[in-house]
Amino acid sequence: MALSLMWLAIAILSLWSIAALYIDIRMPIARIPLVIVFAAAIVTIVITQRSRFAAALCFGCCCVVLGWWFNLKPSNQADWRSDVARTAWVAIDGDRVTIHNLRNCDYRTETSYTNCWADRTVYLSQLKGADFFFTNWGPRWIGHPIVSFDFGDSNHIAFSIEARYKTGQSYSAILGFFRQYELIFLTADERDVIRLRTNYRKAEEVYMYRTTVSSGAARRIFLSYVDYLNQLRGQPEWYNALTRNCTTTLDRQIAADVPNPQAWNYQLILNGTLDGLLYARGRLVTGGLPFEDLREHEHINKAANAADQSPDFSAMIRVGRIGF
Repeated sequence: MALSLMWLAIAILSLWSIAALYIDIRMPIARIPLVIVFAAAIVTIVITQRSRFAAALCFGCCCVVLGWWFNLKPSNQADWRSDVARTAWVAIDGDRVTIHNLRNCDYRTETSYTNCWADRTVYLSQLKGADFFFTNWGPRWIGHPIVSFDFGDSNHIAFSIEARYKTGQSYSAILGFFRQYELIFLTADERDVIRLRTNYRKAEEVYMYRTTVSSGAARRIFLSYVDYLNQLRGQPEWYNALTRNCTTTLDRQIAADVPNPQAWNYQLILNGTLDGLLYARGRLVTGGLPFEDLREHEHINKAANAADQSPDFSAMIRVGRIGF
């Protein structure tokens, strides 16, 4: 049994190595030749060597690929898609917070937009709380969370942790496990990052919940986002569908900022039911409703379509919602 498990692990690692070579080699002309060389080496080892020695050699070949793969460096310099062409950074001077490169596109369609970038100033003393937006688009186990911070007077700053696309790229769940996308903390007005999903992406359903975190905890979580995005400005990171995605990138930091932190849960990765997990953990204002009733009540697509380009978009989508 131990021998079988060992060979199963080596087989999985070998297949991953072949995929990594084919996907992440930066010279397309070299991909297939290197895959052939690696596969031929593995097959030759298995055929010609004794079982345990063969396993060690195969593992060594995979380690060579892993060593190369882990040394691939992310960059902030590339031919980026225009909606992620800039990265946000934040300057804090006492109570005053200035957000640079906040995204607030004027959309005509999902892929046609202008006037995306601006600076905005908010004040930590005015931060009232945090709201949780959650998007589904079909598959039960896939969703996307967005956290928005309420600074009063309809001034909401939303953070969406995403893959950063180069020109011509789009998201692939498979490519997300390799080194194809850099990580970006999109910092945006809700009229951009929420309205894009409710009004322009036809397949997405968006839900908005008021969280139970105090203003003090909301401030600490906000500063966790700020610290991370400022760090990315000088030290870019790879997006990874498992370890550096929209949920797992900051889950430990956020857990440390709220009372009664909870244990890790698989729903942080298979996150299509993440709003249900937060409900069960008491992180959402519920108004006493069962989760399914709360979820239906907090579905905002219709209200967002009605608000559309109104400057009061954030206020309009909150009318009648629980906790606001």
